Amino acid sequence: MRPLARVAAVLVSCAGLALVGTAATAAPVVDHAMGSQIVKHEGVATGFAAPAAQAAVEGVDVSSHQGNVAWSTYWGQGKRFAYVKATESTSYKNPYFAQQYNGSYNVGMIRGAYHFALPDKSSGATQADYFVDNGGGWSRDGKTLPGALDMEYNPYGATCYGLGKTAMTAWIKAFSDRYRARTGRWPVIYTSTNWWNQCVSGDFSSTNPLWVARYSSSVGTLPYRWNVHTFWQYTSSPIDQNRFNGAQDRLKALADG
Repeated sequence: MRPLARVAAVLVSCAGLALVGTAATAAPVVDHAMGSQIVKHEGVATGFAAPAAQAAVEGVDVSSHQGNVAWSTYWGQGKRFAYVKATESTSYKNPYFAQQYNGSYNVGMIRGAYHFALPDKSSGATQADYFVDNGGGWSRDGKTLPGALDMEYNPYGATCYGLGKTAMTAWIKAFSDRYRARTGRWPVIYTSTNWWNQCVSGDFSSTNPLWVARYSSSVGTLPYRWNVHTFWQYTSSPIDQNRFNGAQDRLKALADG
């Protein structure tokens, strides 16, 4: 997923990264590609090929890196759901959120929002409130997925954000519980097996749907205690592509709650 540093800058492009901001004299902002932290640390499986579709629904996820998205193009490619970055920590809101979130809905996609967590900046409950207050809520309209919590490698420092496994587990539980209290839904958790098993010790398999990132032709071993995945991010090229583990009616059931 896409973390974003909060520093102002002019709109420029450097080494393939989007640099976004407002002041010509300020330092640049780097919009990391969604999943880029996982690709950076874990790579892509040798001989990778896109997995064969079975009973599944194809989708994408986007952030400010994509800007205004031509949703009709993705609809024409068979994408039927989308996750859109809404927030990061308690200091960033995606400036393209409205176009991306509403645009995907308007072409017929089932859509949801996601939050990039920075557990070293503030509490899980505080970040859940910021997420819900800035686009990450849920409504029983049949086309809105529960919000997703993006837990992955720290793009700004220590892999596990300076937290031990017990503290990280408590942070995620605080976010999850607060999101549940605010919306009535458990958030989806996006992560990779390697990061999760390195940084987290808790079991969320009975409450939170799993969105696992692994760039291979098979989903592989899942994080601690999950025995089924709900979403699978299987490539980040040319855009983050995901697969719902079930047919369209089951995706709608997840949206319906």
